[in-house]
Amino acid sequence: MNKQNESSGMRLLSSGKRGFFRIVFSRVGLIALLLILQVALIFAVMLWFYKILPHLLVVQGLFVAVMVLILINSRADASSKITWLVLIMSAPLFGTLMYVYVRMDVGHRLLRDRLRGIIGETKHLLPQEPSALETLKEAHPEAAALDTYLNQSGGFPVYDNCEVKYFPCGEEKFKELLLRLEEAKDFIFLEYFILEEGEMWDALFALLREKAAEGLDVRLMYDAVGSLSKAPPGYYKVIRAAGIRCKVFSPMSPILSTHQNNRDHRKVCIVDGTVAFTGGINIADEYINAVTRKCGHWKDCGLRVTGEAVDSMTVSYLQMWNLTERRQEAFEPFLKKYFVPSGGFVVPYTDQPFDAYNVCRAVYLDILNTARSYVYIMTPYLVIDSELKSALVYAAQRGVDVRILLPGQCDEPIAKTIGITYYRELLSGGVKLYAYAPGMLHSKVFLSDDEKAVVGTVNLDYRSLFLTFENAVYLCRHPAVGTVRADFEETFGLCRPITEATYKSYGVFKRIAGRIMRLFAPLV
Repeated sequence: MNKQNESSGMRLLSSGKRGFFRIVFSRVGLIALLLILQVALIFAVMLWFYKILPHLLVVQGLFVAVMVLILINSRADASSKITWLVLIMSAPLFGTLMYVYVRMDVGHRLLRDRLRGIIGETKHLLPQEPSALETLKEAHPEAAALDTYLNQSGGFPVYDNCEVKYFPCGEEKFKELLLRLEEAKDFIFLEYFILEEGEMWDALFALLREKAAEGLDVRLMYDAVGSLSKAPPGYYKVIRAAGIRCKVFSPMSPILSTHQNNRDHRKVCIVDGTVAFTGGINIADEYINAVTRKCGHWKDCGLRVTGEAVDSMTVSYLQMWNLTERRQEAFEPFLKKYFVPSGGFVVPYTDQPFDAYNVCRAVYLDILNTARSYVYIMTPYLVIDSELKSALVYAAQRGVDVRILLPGQCDEPIAKTIGITYYRELLSGGVKLYAYAPGMLHSKVFLSDDEKAVVGTVNLDYRSLFLTFENAVYLCRHPAVGTVRADFEETFGLCRPITEATYKSYGVFKRIAGRIMRLFAPLV
């Protein structure tokens, strides 16, 4: 299949052009140059102001005081406030200009208002079935309280007529995905952070072209930054030429804008409105271990949802799709209200950076604060705020077995360096840390008390919790929770403990560098 696609021109990005030089001598390179020029202009203006700074010391002092008051009374989380305070106090003019620019970004506001409007107009499509909520209240009052929050914050109801299958690795999920795509009769919706040419995409692309030729409504969204060095520039045109409706989320622009930092990190595939997939698995070969990267074996997980909960995921997908449409389409034809009798409760939910709710963070905190016996966590990155850190330690100190599984070899060196700075604090608080010895652990999973589980795209870092578009599925007393538990037990056997000695082994320089980077983590 690879040779066939390459010979037919489907592969546009050769291995020799995947790196630095391809980016430099492309549209992306031009955009980067324009961005650099804008930054240089800002610094030039700043230097001019600093020349007259002695004459403005009093004004500056008053200005800084006002900015401190504004920051203290803002809705930002405590870690972000500290970061901005340090920046403004250290470089008042630069820090203030940056803060004002971030808060007043017009592009950000337009996108926010558009999304709010779409969500408001379509929220009624997902009513809460009273019987499902009442059953959950009887079975698990704490989970019912969380669902009430999820319903109020984003319109995410609980369902009790859904089948769920958990995949402990990307290879298993991908095989099931291909089977379901082959069976598609009506529509296929895909939304991914990364799209990269390779064996995985070749197989998907062949199926999607075939289904589009049969007359199905086939759509694909992928993130511009996530796929920056993965997919060739303008690759969406090739996909569209195959009959697939394709969009690139938030394409890079030569205009400085903070909304460029708000990426679409979701991974969703919906087939016919009856079956949906999610999890941490992107469209790239390392996620199914078709290639061997420097990070070793790649462990990721996925989830298949069958039943009425798919409607919730379909609405969320169409909300994102219609964000850039001039005319909003009707959502109702894609909602199937497909019932699959199954025990347990399912709540698909999403999170976005433009509202006052930090939904994904709230779900994680709820699990930590209500756990009685244990909380097991898989996350590729550990860059957390003070509240999450306190919740982890508090749970451990009240007798809950809190374990966090991390990569043995991380694909993001900066995230790894920052994560190291949390080791001593968590270990001293009773939290147990483990490193996945075979390589990279990319799964995003929470499990508690053999009752609750969350599987989705949400990392334990600032980007996922505050800056990016995310999605996940909350399970309560569902048979699939047992499968998640089995995966944790198997994975524990492949991990090595992280100890105080592990922390010290990274050296003083790396630990100091991590502390410095940690200070500015909320901004990036």
